Amino acid sequence: MNHGPTGIEDLLRHHAPQVLGALVRRYGHFDTAEDAVQEALLAAAQQWPAGGVPGNPRGWLIRTASRRLTDQLRSDSARQRREERAAALTPRDAFTAPPPGESRAPAADDTLTLLFLCCRPELSPAAQVALTLRAVGGLTTAEIARAHLVPEATMAQRISRAKQKVRGVPFRQPGPADRDSRLAAVLQVLYLIFNEGYTATSGSDLHRADLAREAIRLTRAVRALLPRDGRVTGLLALMLLTEARSPARSGPHGELVPLDEQDRGRWDPAAIREGTALVEEALTEGPAGAYQLQAAIAALHDEARRAEDTDWPQILALYDLLVRRAPDPMAELSRAVALAMVEGPRAGLAAVAALEDRLAGHHRLDAVRAHLLDRAGDREAARAAYRRAAARTLSAPEARYLRARADRLEPPPGGSAG
Repeated sequence: MNHGPTGIEDLLRHHAPQVLGALVRRYGHFDTAEDAVQEALLAAAQQWPAGGVPGNPRGWLIRTASRRLTDQLRSDSARQRREERAAALTPRDAFTAPPPGESRAPAADDTLTLLFLCCRPELSPAAQVALTLRAVGGLTTAEIARAHLVPEATMAQRISRAKQKVRGVPFRQPGPADRDSRLAAVLQVLYLIFNEGYTATSGSDLHRADLAREAIRLTRAVRALLPRDGRVTGLLALMLLTEARSPARSGPHGELVPLDEQDRGRWDPAAIREGTALVEEALTEGPAGAYQLQAAIAALHDEARRAEDTDWPQILALYDLLVRRAPDPMAELSRAVALAMVEGPRAGLAAVAALEDRLAGHHRLDAVRAHLLDRAGDREAARAAYRRAAARTLSAPEARYLRARADRLEPPPGGSAG
């Protein structure tokens, strides 16, 4: 087993939700338990590289976090207040049930329970993402802040407010009545984390591999608990098939390389095989929803050995089904590209124009319009659209790519724009 720095980091992230689950089930109060777990994770990160990984790393983390939490409770105030608080935090069976140590394995569904807790509807999407990365992913506040390009103090406040909102919430999964809707929120948070990792919405990096990997790891954990849920299987397939292309998405200087120009020999064949198999499985697990359909589209792209081999009619048919079942302007924008590949750029431009109100000012609308105008031979309009898109994106690599596209369409000195 790899117990180098990377191996230890993976081990800590694997155990983080299980350790937190053990403490919350015994003591309650998510916020104080989560702080104690973070302290235990930091202690392990400092001690294990030099002293070695203990034989039972989860038990070590649970004991260490429990001591941190106990110390915190004991230092609160007077003895009577401490005892009253400890009694209030301790379940009735705590003195007969084994403590949360090596002899008491956390429940198998702790990870899913924590995800449901972190994705409660009263939290904003940004708070859900931050709390999930902290509590379930085991990332420190500093790591989450760096990933989202905000000051650590800002992220600390966001996480603190989120923890306050879940204070006192029972540590259990939602009942059957609202489990489906709550699982939808969990999957949406994981989808948002992955998308931010695969194509960063701002900053100097195109790809934040740490976030993409973390989203895949957490989705695998959810699938291990819900192996027959088509939405979960479809989301994991979509992530794998998309992330498989990441080695070819940027050039030697970090520049964006579009899908049709990528060196497909650099795509990850193992991820494509796994993702394709998962797509086939997901499509048998109930009606195909948004994740299954997007995964099927990704599989068709990944299976094409050359860009010109892409089965665009089938992709268009899948987009038609997707926008009927899960209307979304971004999906409709992607459908416009598929429509252009099947029926020509003018048909695609008409579909883009129909999205003007819903995506007004979004750089992707201008980028797609520019691409289709270029294919239609309207170089001057394409150049202007590329420049608008470059001015509107917050991603430095995307802006460089879009400006480069516009520069290619500049008329030669003394020439015409046509």
